[in-house]
Amino acid sequence: MARDSSNRNRETLRPPLDRAGLERLALHYLGRYATTRARLATYLNRKLDERGWGEDGPRPVAEIVARMTALSYVDDRAFADMRSASLARRGYGQRRQADALRAAGVDEADRTAVFDARMETDGDGAHAAALAFARRRRIGPFAATPGDPDTRRKALAAMMRAGHGYDIARRFVDAAPGEVPED
Repeated sequence: MARDSSNRNRETLRPPLDRAGLERLALHYLGRYATTRARLATYLNRKLDERGWGEDGPRPVAEIVARMTALSYVDDRAFADMRSASLARRGYGQRRQADALRAAGVDEADRTAVFDARMETDGDGAHAAALAFARRRRIGPFAATPGDPDTRRKALAAMMRAGHGYDIARRFVDAAPGEVPED
């Protein structure tokens, strides 16, 4: 005999969350992922929307996020530094890095601080990032043969989408195979 589907749904429904359950979810999430305050708040609100709030009063999402930040489980600046460095190693320019950080919920002050700190330690890093991108995509100095105008146009567009400025992208695209542009 077939089971009633409404019984199955009732059996799989989880009880609404309380404060302790919400904190456990936050800790579990933070144990698995490096994240920002904004992403943690989004995650907790999504879980509350899925399961409901089982206590009286407002949802304590902001309080839990603030507590996790105070305990240094969430550090937007460290996240921004790590994500920016990762994107730079993969060859993405500062504009693309800033877009990724903005999408992750890192505020303007933390983004600026990360880019300023990087400027002090290793210049703007634009040349190194462009070099990594050109190597990975076999553009300019890393191409097997000089490209035709259409290939060069596409390479320039790819470098621009990767967040590099026009001047540095043009230098790499116009470089002959084997001739790496100077910084």
